[in-house]
Amino acid sequence: MKTRSVLTALFLVLGALFAPGFGVLSGAAQAQAAPVKITHATATSMFRQAGITWSSSGGCSDRNNPTCTSFEQLNLATAQGAQTLRSASGCALNITGGTETGHASGTYSHWNGYKLDYAKSTCLTGYVKNTFAYIGVRGDGAPMWQSGSGNVYADEGNHWDVLYYNCGGC
Repeated sequence: MKTRSVLTALFLVLGALFAPGFGVLSGAAQAQAAPVKITHATATSMFRQAGITWSSSGGCSDRNNPTCTSFEQLNLATAQGAQTLRSASGCALNITGGTETGHASGTYSHWNGYKLDYAKSTCLTGYVKNTFAYIGVRGDGAPMWQSGSGNVYADEGNHWDVLYYNCGGC
């Protein structure tokens, strides 16, 4: 009888820990889970399906070459965020920077799969500035806007540097 009581109590505690929207394993803890990484081929397939183009000054996709545009080890949520941006904005998107070396380092960096660079266009600039909230200037002087889902769009002058914390409501 005592074993049954202990097991019942254990299951109740575990149920509370894992319950959606409750317990210690929901909310912020889920947001910090390791991101799902995808290959360059998977990313390009996703981008093609969404009508997103990409280019590189070197005409290549080698992750270790800074003149290439690579999507190797891109976070799935980042690729989905690009698809969401394309769908929501209706703008043509051309990715000019992915996970290749040569960008600034840090946890939420291009190399770690959290960022994409987009070529500037009137459509994209208008969409970002008219849809998202202006949140100030980054340390390097780039003005920033934040989407409702928390992703950050920095105007780096000749391109948009976008930090995807999530897929943007995919």
